[in-house]
Amino acid sequence: MKTSQVILNKVDFSASDLTKLREVQPNWITVFGHPSFFESGNLGARLKEIFPKAEIIGCSTAGEISDKGVDDNKLIVTGVHFKKTNLKSSWCEIKGLDDSRNSGAKMSGQLGKDGLRGVFVLGQGVNVNGSELIVGIKSNINEDTVVTGGLAGDAGAFVKTYVLSNEKVGSDITAGVGFYGADVKIGFGSTGGWDPFGPVRQVTKASGNVLYTLDGEPALDVYKKYLGEKAKELPGAGLFFPFAILKDNGDQTGLIRTILGVDDKEGTLTFAGDMPENSFVRLMSAKNAALVNGASTAAELAAKGVVLSESEGAFSVLVSCVGRKLVMSDEIDDEVDAVKGILNKGCVTGFYSYGEICPVGFVGDCKLHNQTMTVTYFTES
Repeated sequence: MKTSQVILNKVDFSASDLTKLREVQPNWITVFGHPSFFESGNLGARLKEIFPKAEIIGCSTAGEISDKGVDDNKLIVTGVHFKKTNLKSSWCEIKGLDDSRNSGAKMSGQLGKDGLRGVFVLGQGVNVNGSELIVGIKSNINEDTVVTGGLAGDAGAFVKTYVLSNEKVGSDITAGVGFYGADVKIGFGSTGGWDPFGPVRQVTKASGNVLYTLDGEPALDVYKKYLGEKAKELPGAGLFFPFAILKDNGDQTGLIRTILGVDDKEGTLTFAGDMPENSFVRLMSAKNAALVNGASTAAELAAKGVVLSESEGAFSVLVSCVGRKLVMSDEIDDEVDAVKGILNKGCVTGFYSYGEICPVGFVGDCKLHNQTMTVTYFTES
Protein backbone atom coordinates (compact mmCIF):
# COMPACT_ATOMS: atom_id res chain seq x y z
CA MET A 1 0.00 0.00 0.00
CA LYS A 2 1.20 3.47 -0.91
CA THR A 3 -0.27 6.84 0.11
CA SER A 4 0.19 10.48 -0.78
CA GLN A 5 -1.60 13.64 0.33
CA VAL A 6 -2.10 17.18 -0.93
CA ILE A 7 -3.64 20.13 0.95
CA LEU A 8 -5.33 22.64 -1.37
CA ASN A 9 -6.01 26.23 -0.34
CA LYS A 10 -7.93 27.52 -3.37
CA VAL A 11 -11.07 26.34 -5.14
CA ASP A 12 -9.51 27.02 -8.56
CA PHE A 13 -6.70 24.45 -8.21
CA SER A 14 -5.05 22.92 -11.28
CA ALA A 15 -3.97 19.39 -12.21
CA SER A 16 -0.36 20.34 -11.51
CA ASP A 17 -1.27 20.91 -7.86
CA LEU A 18 -2.01 17.18 -7.60
CA THR A 19 1.16 15.90 -9.29
CA LYS A 20 2.38 14.42 -6.00
CA LEU A 21 -0.63 12.08 -5.87
CA ARG A 22 0.03 10.71 -9.36
CA GLU A 23 3.30 9.23 -8.16
CA VAL A 24 1.48 6.55 -6.13
CA GLN A 25 -0.99 5.70 -8.94
CA PRO A 26 -3.99 5.83 -6.57
CA ASN A 27 -6.97 3.54 -6.99
CA TRP A 28 -8.76 5.23 -4.06
CA ILE A 29 -8.97 8.97 -3.41
CA THR A 30 -10.61 10.62 -0.40
CA VAL A 31 -11.63 14.28 -0.53
CA PHE A 32 -12.56 16.26 2.61
CA GLY A 33 -12.98 20.01 2.58
CA HIS A 34 -14.81 23.25 3.21
CA PRO A 35 -18.25 23.46 1.51
CA SER A 36 -16.99 26.15 -0.89
CA PHE A 37 -14.95 23.52 -2.77
CA PHE A 38 -18.13 21.53 -3.51
CA GLU A 39 -20.62 24.30 -4.32
CA SER A 40 -19.92 24.47 -8.07
CA GLY A 41 -20.78 20.78 -8.46
CA ASN A 42 -17.83 20.02 -10.75
CA LEU A 43 -15.22 18.97 -8.16
CA GLY A 44 -15.77 15.27 -8.78
CA ALA A 45 -15.56 15.60 -12.55
CA ARG A 46 -12.32 17.59 -12.29
CA LEU A 47 -10.72 14.96 -10.05
CA LYS A 48 -12.00 12.05 -12.15
CA GLU A 49 -10.48 13.59 -15.26
CA ILE A 50 -7.09 13.68 -13.52
CA PHE A 51 -7.46 10.25 -11.89
CA PRO A 52 -9.73 8.22 -14.22
CA LYS A 53 -8.80 4.84 -12.67
CA ALA A 54 -9.44 5.84 -9.05
CA GLU A 55 -12.59 5.43 -6.99
CA ILE A 56 -13.22 8.85 -5.45
CA ILE A 57 -15.31 9.65 -2.38
CA GLY A 58 -15.53 12.75 -0.21
CA CYS A 59 -17.69 15.31 1.54
CA SER A 60 -17.90 18.81 2.92
CA THR A 61 -16.80 19.17 6.52
CA ALA A 62 -16.86 21.14 9.76
CA GLY A 63 -13.06 20.97 9.77
CA GLU A 64 -10.44 18.95 7.92
CA ILE A 65 -7.91 16.42 9.25
CA SER A 66 -4.60 15.68 7.54
CA ASP A 67 -1.13 14.46 8.36
CA LYS A 68 -0.37 18.02 9.46
CA GLY A 69 -3.26 18.26 11.92
CA VAL A 70 -6.60 20.10 11.88
CA ASP A 71 -7.48 22.81 9.35
CA ASP A 72 -10.43 24.89 8.23
CA ASN A 73 -11.23 26.16 4.73
CA LYS A 74 -8.95 23.62 3.05
CA LEU A 75 -9.41 20.62 0.74
CA ILE A 76 -7.52 17.50 1.80
CA VAL A 77 -7.00 15.14 -1.15
CA THR A 78 -5.39 11.79 -0.29
CA GLY A 79 -4.46 9.08 -2.76
CA VAL A 80 -4.16 5.42 -1.78
CA HIS A 81 -2.74 2.62 -3.92
CA PHE A 82 -3.91 -0.85 -2.89
CA LYS A 83 -1.75 -3.57 -4.44
CA LYS A 84 -4.15 -6.52 -4.01
CA THR A 85 -7.54 -5.06 -3.09
CA ASN A 86 -10.38 -4.40 -5.53
CA LEU A 87 -12.62 -1.37 -5.02
CA LYS A 88 -16.06 -0.31 -6.22
CA SER A 89 -18.00 2.93 -5.70
CA SER A 90 -21.73 3.39 -5.43
CA TRP A 91 -24.11 6.22 -4.64
CA CYS A 92 -27.81 6.81 -4.26
CA GLU A 93 -30.04 9.84 -3.92
CA ILE A 94 -31.67 10.42 -0.54
CA LYS A 95 -35.10 12.01 -0.80
CA GLY A 96 -35.44 13.50 2.66
CA LEU A 97 -35.39 12.21 6.20
CA ASP A 98 -37.91 9.43 5.66
CA ASP A 99 -35.84 8.01 2.79
CA SER A 100 -32.77 7.35 4.97
CA ARG A 101 -33.18 3.57 5.23
CA ASN A 102 -34.12 3.16 1.57
CA SER A 103 -31.14 5.24 0.44
CA GLY A 104 -28.69 3.17 2.48
CA ALA A 105 -30.16 -0.07 1.10
CA LYS A 106 -29.93 1.09 -2.51
CA MET A 107 -26.34 2.25 -2.08
CA SER A 108 -25.10 -0.99 -0.50
CA GLY A 109 -27.19 -3.10 -2.87
CA GLN A 110 -25.10 -1.81 -5.78
CA LEU A 111 -21.92 -3.14 -4.17
CA GLY A 112 -22.81 -6.84 -3.96
CA LYS A 113 -21.89 -9.23 -1.16
CA ASP A 114 -19.32 -11.51 -2.79
CA GLY A 115 -15.85 -10.86 -1.39
CA LEU A 116 -16.94 -7.58 0.24
CA ARG A 117 -14.81 -7.02 3.32
CA GLY A 118 -15.67 -3.43 4.13
CA VAL A 119 -17.66 -0.34 3.15
CA PHE A 120 -16.66 3.25 3.83
CA VAL A 121 -19.80 5.38 3.65
CA LEU A 122 -20.53 9.11 3.63
CA GLY A 123 -23.97 10.67 3.96
CA GLN A 124 -25.41 14.15 3.97
CA GLY A 125 -25.49 15.65 7.44
CA VAL A 126 -28.58 17.79 8.01
CA ASN A 127 -31.64 15.95 6.65
CA VAL A 128 -30.91 12.32 7.40
CA ASN A 129 -31.61 9.79 10.13
CA GLY A 130 -28.19 8.19 10.46
CA SER A 131 -29.52 5.22 12.43
CA GLU A 132 -31.99 4.35 9.68
CA LEU A 133 -29.32 4.90 7.03
CA ILE A 134 -27.16 2.24 8.67
CA VAL A 135 -30.09 -0.21 8.94
CA GLY A 136 -30.54 0.15 5.19
CA ILE A 137 -26.85 -0.35 4.43
CA LYS A 138 -26.68 -3.48 6.57
CA SER A 139 -29.70 -5.02 4.84
CA ASN A 140 -27.69 -5.79 1.70
CA ILE A 141 -24.31 -6.86 3.10
CA ASN A 142 -22.99 -9.74 5.18
CA GLU A 143 -22.72 -9.53 8.97
CA ASP A 144 -18.91 -9.79 8.80
CA THR A 145 -18.55 -6.74 6.51
CA VAL A 146 -17.05 -3.73 8.30
CA VAL A 147 -19.06 -0.52 7.83
CA THR A 148 -17.52 2.81 8.88
CA GLY A 149 -17.76 6.44 7.82
CA GLY A 150 -19.64 9.59 8.75
CA LEU A 151 -22.12 12.34 7.98
CA ALA A 152 -20.95 15.44 6.13
CA GLY A 153 -20.63 18.89 7.68
CA ASP A 154 -20.94 22.47 6.47
CA ALA A 155 -18.55 24.43 8.69
CA GLY A 156 -21.01 24.34 11.59
CA ALA A 157 -23.88 26.08 9.77
CA PHE A 158 -26.17 22.98 9.74
CA VAL A 159 -27.83 24.18 6.53
CA LYS A 160 -26.45 22.34 3.47
CA THR A 161 -23.80 19.64 3.20
CA TYR A 162 -22.25 17.94 0.17
CA VAL A 163 -21.18 14.41 -0.68
CA LEU A 164 -19.02 13.34 -3.63
CA SER A 165 -18.89 9.98 -5.44
CA ASN A 166 -16.60 9.98 -8.47
CA GLU A 167 -18.08 12.60 -10.85
CA LYS A 168 -21.28 13.06 -8.84
CA VAL A 169 -21.52 15.88 -6.28
CA GLY A 170 -24.70 16.81 -4.43
CA SER A 171 -26.40 17.68 -1.17
CA ASP A 172 -28.78 14.71 -1.40
CA ILE A 173 -26.40 11.77 -1.80
CA THR A 174 -25.42 8.66 0.12
CA ALA A 175 -22.07 7.36 -1.16
CA GLY A 176 -19.93 4.34 -0.42
CA VAL A 177 -16.77 2.55 -1.46
CA GLY A 178 -16.55 -1.23 -1.14
CA PHE A 179 -13.29 -3.11 -0.49
CA TYR A 180 -12.99 -6.67 -1.81
CA GLY A 181 -10.68 -9.60 -1.22
CA ALA A 182 -8.95 -11.43 1.60
CA ASP A 183 -5.88 -9.19 1.61
CA VAL A 184 -7.46 -5.98 2.91
CA LYS A 185 -7.49 -5.58 6.69
CA ILE A 186 -9.80 -3.01 8.27
CA GLY A 187 -9.51 -2.06 11.93
CA PHE A 188 -12.05 0.20 13.63
CA GLY A 189 -12.65 2.01 16.91
CA SER A 190 -15.00 4.68 18.21
CA THR A 191 -14.79 6.29 21.65
CA GLY A 192 -16.07 9.49 23.25
CA GLY A 193 -14.52 10.55 26.54
CA TRP A 194 -17.56 12.47 27.80
CA ASP A 195 -18.56 12.47 31.46
CA PRO A 196 -22.17 12.12 32.71
CA PHE A 197 -23.85 14.69 34.95
CA GLY A 198 -27.33 15.14 36.34
CA PRO A 199 -29.92 12.42 37.01
CA VAL A 200 -30.86 9.55 34.72
CA ARG A 201 -34.00 10.35 32.72
CA GLN A 202 -36.39 8.08 30.82
CA VAL A 203 -37.49 8.74 27.24
CA THR A 204 -41.26 8.62 27.67
CA LYS A 205 -42.18 9.73 24.15
CA ALA A 206 -40.08 9.66 21.00
CA SER A 207 -40.49 8.97 17.31
CA GLY A 208 -37.38 8.06 15.37
CA ASN A 209 -34.88 10.84 15.99
CA VAL A 210 -37.39 13.29 17.54
CA LEU A 211 -37.59 13.36 21.35
CA TYR A 212 -40.89 14.64 22.79
CA THR A 213 -40.79 13.98 26.53
CA LEU A 214 -38.39 13.01 29.31
CA ASP A 215 -40.04 11.61 32.46
CA GLY A 216 -43.33 12.87 31.05
CA GLU A 217 -42.15 16.49 30.70
CA PRO A 218 -41.48 18.32 27.40
CA ALA A 219 -37.92 17.39 26.47
CA LEU A 220 -36.90 20.91 25.49
CA ASP A 221 -38.09 22.31 28.85
CA VAL A 222 -36.03 19.72 30.75
CA TYR A 223 -32.99 20.40 28.61
CA LYS A 224 -33.20 24.17 29.05
CA LYS A 225 -33.26 23.78 32.84
CA TYR A 226 -29.82 22.16 32.72
CA LEU A 227 -28.34 24.61 30.22
CA GLY A 228 -29.38 27.75 32.11
CA GLU A 229 -28.12 30.84 30.27
CA LYS A 230 -26.66 28.68 27.52
CA ALA A 231 -30.21 27.71 26.50
CA LYS A 232 -30.34 31.03 24.62
CA GLU A 233 -27.65 29.62 22.29
CA LEU A 234 -29.62 26.55 21.20
CA PRO A 235 -29.39 24.55 19.00
CA GLY A 236 -25.65 25.31 18.78
CA ALA A 237 -25.15 24.94 22.53
CA GLY A 238 -26.42 21.37 22.23
CA LEU A 239 -23.05 20.33 20.82
CA PHE A 240 -21.53 20.94 24.25
CA PHE A 241 -24.12 18.86 26.14
CA PRO A 242 -25.11 15.66 24.33
CA PHE A 243 -27.13 12.74 25.69
CA ALA A 244 -25.75 9.30 26.48
CA ILE A 245 -28.10 6.37 25.85
CA LEU A 246 -27.94 3.98 28.81
CA LYS A 247 -28.76 0.36 29.46
CA ASP A 248 -31.66 -0.50 31.77
CA ASN A 249 -29.21 -0.85 34.67
CA GLY A 250 -27.73 2.60 34.06
CA ASP A 251 -24.51 1.43 32.40
CA GLN A 252 -23.43 3.24 29.25
CA THR A 253 -24.06 1.65 25.85
CA GLY A 254 -21.34 3.71 24.17
CA LEU A 255 -23.95 5.60 22.12
CA ILE A 256 -24.13 9.39 22.36
CA ARG A 257 -26.70 11.60 20.65
CA THR A 258 -26.18 15.24 19.67
CA ILE A 259 -29.01 17.73 19.13
CA LEU A 260 -29.41 18.96 15.56
CA GLY A 261 -32.50 21.10 16.10
CA VAL A 262 -35.14 22.28 18.56
CA ASP A 263 -38.82 23.07 18.16
CA ASP A 264 -39.91 25.68 20.71
CA LYS A 265 -43.58 25.34 19.79
CA GLU A 266 -43.69 21.54 20.18
CA GLY A 267 -41.07 21.40 22.93
CA THR A 268 -39.06 18.75 21.07
CA LEU A 269 -35.42 17.95 20.40
CA THR A 270 -34.23 16.48 17.08
CA PHE A 271 -31.11 14.29 17.01
CA ALA A 272 -28.81 12.93 14.31
CA GLY A 273 -29.95 9.37 15.08
CA ASP A 274 -32.76 7.50 16.76
CA MET A 275 -33.68 8.15 20.39
CA PRO A 276 -35.35 4.87 21.45
CA GLU A 277 -38.63 5.27 23.33
CA ASN A 278 -38.55 3.95 26.94
CA SER A 279 -34.74 4.05 26.95
CA PHE A 280 -32.78 5.80 29.71
CA VAL A 281 -30.52 8.77 29.01
CA ARG A 282 -28.20 11.13 30.84
CA LEU A 283 -26.62 14.44 29.94
CA MET A 284 -22.89 14.56 29.22
CA SER A 285 -20.12 17.15 29.41
CA ALA A 286 -16.40 16.94 28.77
CA LYS A 287 -12.92 18.11 29.62
CA ASN A 288 -10.22 18.23 26.97
CA ALA A 289 -7.99 15.63 28.60
CA ALA A 290 -10.83 13.12 28.69
CA LEU A 291 -11.59 13.69 25.00
CA VAL A 292 -7.94 13.16 24.07
CA ASN A 293 -7.89 9.94 26.07
CA GLY A 294 -11.03 8.87 24.21
CA ALA A 295 -9.30 9.47 20.88
CA SER A 296 -6.33 7.38 22.02
CA THR A 297 -8.66 4.54 22.97
CA ALA A 298 -10.34 4.65 19.56
CA ALA A 299 -6.94 4.33 17.87
CA GLU A 300 -5.96 1.43 20.12
CA LEU A 301 -9.17 -0.38 19.23
CA ALA A 302 -8.58 0.19 15.51
CA ALA A 303 -5.03 -1.11 15.71
CA LYS A 304 -5.96 -4.13 17.84
CA GLY A 305 -5.06 -7.35 16.09
CA VAL A 306 -3.44 -5.58 13.12
CA VAL A 307 0.23 -6.52 13.07
CA LEU A 308 2.36 -4.59 10.60
CA SER A 309 5.77 -5.45 9.26
CA GLU A 310 8.25 -2.70 8.44
CA SER A 311 7.49 -3.10 4.72
CA GLU A 312 3.72 -2.69 5.00
CA GLY A 313 1.90 0.58 4.58
CA ALA A 314 -1.25 1.80 6.30
CA PHE A 315 -3.93 4.42 5.90
CA SER A 316 -6.19 5.89 8.60
CA VAL A 317 -9.43 7.83 8.20
CA LEU A 318 -10.47 9.84 11.27
CA VAL A 319 -14.07 11.02 11.63
CA SER A 320 -14.54 13.17 14.71
CA CYS A 321 -17.58 15.15 15.82
CA VAL A 322 -17.88 18.92 15.36
CA GLY A 323 -18.90 19.10 19.04
CA ARG A 324 -15.47 17.86 20.10
CA LYS A 325 -13.88 20.54 17.93
CA LEU A 326 -15.93 23.27 19.59
CA VAL A 327 -15.20 22.01 23.10
CA MET A 328 -11.44 21.54 22.57
CA SER A 329 -11.03 24.75 20.57
CA ASP A 330 -7.32 25.63 20.17
CA GLU A 331 -6.29 22.26 21.60
CA ILE A 332 -8.12 20.23 18.95
CA ASP A 333 -4.86 19.07 17.34
CA ASP A 334 -4.17 17.13 20.54
CA GLU A 335 -6.74 14.44 19.73
CA VAL A 336 -5.36 13.93 16.21
CA ASP A 337 -1.81 13.78 17.57
CA ALA A 338 -2.96 11.19 20.10
CA VAL A 339 -4.30 8.97 17.32
CA LYS A 340 -1.20 9.42 15.18
CA GLY A 341 0.99 8.53 18.15
CA ILE A 342 -0.62 5.09 18.25
CA LEU A 343 -1.14 4.52 14.52
CA ASN A 344 2.41 5.59 13.78
CA LYS A 345 2.53 4.18 10.27
CA GLY A 346 1.10 5.51 7.04
CA CYS A 347 -1.02 8.52 6.17
CA VAL A 348 -3.88 10.12 8.14
CA THR A 349 -6.89 12.00 6.79
CA GLY A 350 -10.45 12.71 7.89
CA PHE A 351 -12.94 15.36 8.89
CA TYR A 352 -15.15 16.85 11.60
CA SER A 353 -18.65 15.52 11.11
CA TYR A 354 -22.32 15.66 12.10
CA GLY A 355 -22.29 11.95 12.94
CA GLU A 356 -19.86 9.04 12.98
CA ILE A 357 -20.51 5.51 11.69
CA CYS A 358 -18.72 2.56 13.28
CA PRO A 359 -19.41 -0.87 14.81
CA VAL A 360 -19.69 -1.16 18.57
CA GLY A 361 -17.59 -4.02 19.90
CA PHE A 362 -18.05 -6.44 17.01
CA VAL A 363 -18.28 -6.05 13.24
CA GLY A 364 -22.00 -6.68 12.81
CA ASP A 365 -23.13 -4.14 15.40
CA CYS A 366 -22.66 -0.94 13.39
CA LYS A 367 -24.20 2.20 14.91
CA LEU A 368 -24.46 5.94 14.40
CA HIS A 369 -22.38 7.83 16.96
CA ASN A 370 -22.14 11.46 17.99
CA GLN A 371 -19.35 13.21 19.86
CA THR A 372 -16.86 10.39 19.24
CA MET A 373 -13.51 10.03 17.56
CA THR A 374 -13.98 7.21 15.05
CA VAL A 375 -10.91 5.63 13.44
CA THR A 376 -10.79 3.31 10.45
CA TYR A 377 -7.40 1.69 9.86
CA PHE A 378 -6.67 0.18 6.42
CA THR A 379 -3.79 -2.17 5.70
CA GLU A 380 -3.03 -5.01 3.29
CA SER A 381 -1.53 -8.41 4.06
